[in-house]
Amino acid sequence: MDSSMCEKWTSKMPKGMNLEISHHHPTMKCVANLIIAMERLKEGASELMLSTEFRDENLLNIMLESIVEERVIFERGTVPPPQFSRTGVHPCSVTDTENRSLVLVRNSMELHAVMLQGGADDRKIYLNMSTYVHPAPTTEARTVALGIKDTNLYLSCHKEAGEVTLHLEEVENKDNLLRISSDSDLVRFLFYKEDTGVNISTLVSVPYSDWYISTANENNKPVEMCLESAHRHRNFKILRQS
Repeated sequence: MDSSMCEKWTSKMPKGMNLEISHHHPTMKCVANLIIAMERLKEGASELMLSTEFRDENLLNIMLESIVEERVIFERGTVPPPQFSRTGVHPCSVTDTENRSLVLVRNSMELHAVMLQGGADDRKIYLNMSTYVHPAPTTEARTVALGIKDTNLYLSCHKEAGEVTLHLEEVENKDNLLRISSDSDLVRFLFYKEDTGVNISTLVSVPYSDWYISTANENNKPVEMCLESAHRHRNFKILRQS
């Protein structure tokens, strides 16, 4: 407000009162309150202000009656967590770097890495590899779920006493794995397939990203999870079947 405007309003103020203009940048709320208060002082309170009984409390009452309330409205909404969406299922043969096949041992519900002799190929299992679109895709790895072909058994990871363990779980309704929320317990079925060579890949747990599916140095031992530092075989030859 320039000096002429300040003098104009000052002349309308009652004797003993003065108007001071601050040079701080006002907010819209302050400007609105000032305009309303000045209009009320000019139009509705002239008699009161001319009275010798007009006091600071009277001015305070006028200002309080003129306050413009500021209301901030926050729009609330629920954003669904990102999801892994299945894009396809492909049967695959899987062998480790020692050319050992995977065999299902039903009495212990484990997979073993076994060097099969001629005529024993019917013992090895094939995996149905389900591929997923990652909520935040990367070029380094692909998200997959691994089920044993012709069964409802899927590989899953669990953490027990600081150790991540590999399990075979029966999934009664496979449609539950069509879309997996990133905050769902079903992420235990997901692995990152990262290619390290031609048809050679590692398989890393999605919820426990430092843990790899691996095979032991000895023959006919369980397939287990391990850290990168472990002396186990972490690379697998994965061939898609027609």
